[in-house]
Order: sequence, then C-alpha cells, then structure tokens
Amino acid sequence: NNKTTFQDTKFQSHHHTNYLITMTASLIIIAFCLCSLIPHSVIAVCDNLCSGRGTCQADDVCKCYDNWGVGLTHTSGDCSDRICPYELAWVDKPNYKGTFHGYAECAGRGVCNRETGECQCFDGYEGKACSRTSCPNDCSGHGTCEFIDDLTYKTVHGDYSIQGFSDEAQTFTYHDWDSRKTRGCVCDPTYADVDCSKRMCGYGTDPLDTRDNLLMPLKYQTQQLVFQSSINNCQNEGKTFALKFTSTMNEVYTTIPIAMSCTSLELNDFVHDVQLALLNLPNQVINGITVAGSLDPSGYYVHLNVTFTGCYNEGPQHIIEVVDYECSNGCTPKLTGINMNHMYYRASSNVSQIQVPDFASYECGRRGKCDYTTGECKCFEGYGGPICGVQTLIV
Repeated sequence: NNKTTFQDTKFQSHHHTNYLITMTASLIIIAFCLCSLIPHSVIAVCDNLCSGRGTCQADDVCKCYDNWGVGLTHTSGDCSDRICPYELAWVDKPNYKGTFHGYAECAGRGVCNRETGECQCFDGYEGKACSRTSCPNDCSGHGTCEFIDDLTYKTVHGDYSIQGFSDEAQTFTYHDWDSRKTRGCVCDPTYADVDCSKRMCGYGTDPLDTRDNLLMPLKYQTQQLVFQSSINNCQNEGKTFALKFTSTMNEVYTTIPIAMSCTSLELNDFVHDVQLALLNLPNQVINGITVAGSLDPSGYYVHLNVTFTGCYNEGPQHIIEVVDYECSNGCTPKLTGINMNHMYYRASSNVSQIQVPDFASYECGRRGKCDYTTGECKCFEGYGGPICGVQTLIV
C-alpha cells in the first residue's frame, strides 16, 4: 500500500507541473494579445510629422502653425501647404445677413501658390492678396496710378468752390468697400484718356464762331481776385504771394513772388506787377491779359480783375489760384505768405469768374483733327495755325 501511494504522489506532482507550464504559456499569450490591442495614440504619430509646420495632437491630428494647412479648405492635414493672404473679396456670395465683400484668399482675384504663399493675381489686379486694381497699361508711362479716394473733382479748386484760396483741387472722403482698392490714372500735363496714352492738342476758338449780338462789345473772360485780410491789408504790405495758372493742356505755371500792396499811391504799381507776373509765365501760356485793381476804403479789401485777351486764352480758362501760405527755405518760389481772412471765414477771400467770354474753346479750334501720337492738330482744308485758328481760304 505504501508503494502505491508514492507512485500516485509522483504522478500527481508531474501532472501539476505540466498544468502550471500550460497556464503560464496561456497567460503570456493573453498578455501579448492585450498589448496588441492598446491604442496607438499612447505614442502619437501624425502624418509626415506635420511637415515641421505644426504640433501633433493626441488624436494623431496636426495643429498647424499660422498660415499653414492643406488644400482649398485649409484643414490641417500634414500642414504642408502655405495659406495666402486674405483681403476683402471683389465679388463673393452673400452671407446670411445678405452682405457682400467678405474676406477671401487673394481677394478672389488670384490663385494661391501653395509653395510660396504668394498670390498669383489675374490680369488687372496686383498687390498683397490682389487687393488693388492695376491701372490701364500702367498709365502708359505718362501718369500716376491713384486710389479712388485721392482722385479730384475736375482740375483746380475753383472748379468746385470759389470760396477761399487753395492751390489744390477738391477731394472727398470716401468710405465705400473699394476704398484703397480701385485705382485710376491721373495723367501728366499734355496727356489724356483713361490710360494717358494720347497726347493732347491745343484748344482755341473756332475762327468761324460768331456772337449773337455783334452790336455789343466783345466779351473776354474776367476773373476777380478778392483779398480780404484778417487784419488791415496794410499789415501785409510788402509780404509776398504767388499766382498759379493751369492751362487747358493741364500744365501748371506759378508766377514769381508778388509783393502785396494796399495803398492808393502804390495800387498802380501793384496791378502792374500782377500783370507782368502773369504775362511772363513760360511758353506764352498767357499771351494777352489786362489787370485792373481797386481798394476798399476800409483797407480790408483789395480787388483785382484779370481779363484774358490773348488769342490763346479767348475761351474759358481755369480759375487762377492764389498761393498765400508761407513757402520758406528750400521752396520755390520763396514766399513770406499773406495773412488772409479765408483761414477763418472762407467766404471772404476768393477767386471767381465775373464775366463769361463770348467764345468757347475747342480742341484744334473745332477746325482740325488731333493727331494723338504727336499732339499736333491736322487742320481741315482752309485752316491753319497751331490750333487751326486761322482761316487761310475764303470761299
């Protein structure tokens, strides 16, 4: 019986050992399987390591740095594409509130280069994010490309208002969506058209133009300059100002300094100085003029009547501008300036037309055709002169 018991015990021990080995192997296999089921996010690995342009989040999605993304929607992806600048869209669909011109990449007028992050603008657009228009033909090299905000009303200040002295044409505050976006050409003198490609021809009176009433004296344009001082005009005695004249070809000429005078004894000399200053402008831009002056007894007003009588100035002329501010060292012409009351009440000192001329002013005198490549008039048969103002054949 004892022998049988020992063998049984040995068998049981061997069987227990095999059971432990089997159980250990099963546990190792189970542990391996469980390890294989652990999510990869424990150690995040984003696509292409976010291209070095972002940080990898716990869900293996890149959080791109500013101006980096992927595709048209700019989702993160692997952050390998650049995002181009945004500007107010030229044209876009309305938002929920029905408003337009939201921000768009390249302003909707260019294609983004994802390698460089720069907009490749369509023809007619330029600048960062294609935010502004180009000017036609770059103004042909004969003008400057200006924003709509900076474009002026006509040519001189007097075209807009006769009140006050100013040597700058009138501009207006502009706040529409295309402010600082749309641009146009401002042509150099003697050039015209939307792209400044045409040379201007001279303007003059039609030699066959007739007046309605030949019994009345011929009328020339007369402009009146009124100087009203904020103090007695004699306090401006000897101080200097200048006059600026813009021709029909948009050429701007400024006179030499003119010394102010307010006494009746010196009035004639003052009137003569103004007349000579205008007549001595270059190129005979004013080739005939008369000036008459008067003083107000109070000493606060000086009136000058300037009448254009030259054959080059028979029709309407631009309003003369008064340069009354100080223009000191390094300025041409050098002026002390005169203290005029328009600084405080603009209805006082002014320049206005007080007599309308009998004749109009036409390109090539209406008796020729302008050659816009040369700026010269090709007169019709029977007419001649620089502006076709001379009748050479009477039929």
